[in-house]
Amino acid sequence: MLESARYEIVLFGRKLLESGLVTGTGGNLSVRSGRFAALSPSGVEYGLMKPEDVVVVDMDGRVKDGRLKPTSEMSLHLALYLSRPDIAAVVHTHSPYACVMACLGREIPVFHYLVALAGRKIPVAPYACFGTPELARSAAGSMGDGKAVLLANHGMVSVGRSLSEAFRIAETVEFAAMVYSKALTLGEPRVLSDAEVDRVMDALKDYGSSVIQTGPLKEGDR
Repeated sequence: MLESARYEIVLFGRKLLESGLVTGTGGNLSVRSGRFAALSPSGVEYGLMKPEDVVVVDMDGRVKDGRLKPTSEMSLHLALYLSRPDIAAVVHTHSPYACVMACLGREIPVFHYLVALAGRKIPVAPYACFGTPELARSAAGSMGDGKAVLLANHGMVSVGRSLSEAFRIAETVEFAAMVYSKALTLGEPRVLSDAEVDRVMDALKDYGSSVIQTGPLKEGDR
């Protein structure tokens, strides 16, 4: 089931590792297709993950295909899908600077225009223990209509119309968190006005809208 989505998860799992957005087996990602979602498995290193390791579940969390356990954050992914029909992919990371801001409980305003790729701000979801329904509800409720949310004392989550977009948002959040945290050591960064944010969001609405075409990995890539 969801063969293409499984290949995407393997591909972007490796991209997460290569970009430094995750370490070891931290973080997780998923792709939704209709009433089902393909999720990265629990405890499998991204460099060793194969498409057949990816787990397919329905929107109630019942495993429909796969021999491994789905990520422990399955409820987080499903809550986001159920809260917004426009979400087709979810990326969760423990990237360093996003974690810094999450542990400070400090949201990231649009101080740099690229933050607008994620929304009018990057909010912070109230703390809840990892892997719990409480965390899932906290994240989905705090995300609003944006594309990213910081998880207090934990990490971050990004969403998109594709895994490519969700990955790009995750990269953008980490960049913004890094610049914002450094800027705060020198003063209070100037935040763009609501009118300018409107203008920027309109200019960015079709940014990176192309879809990456994926297919079976070559034998040497496995």
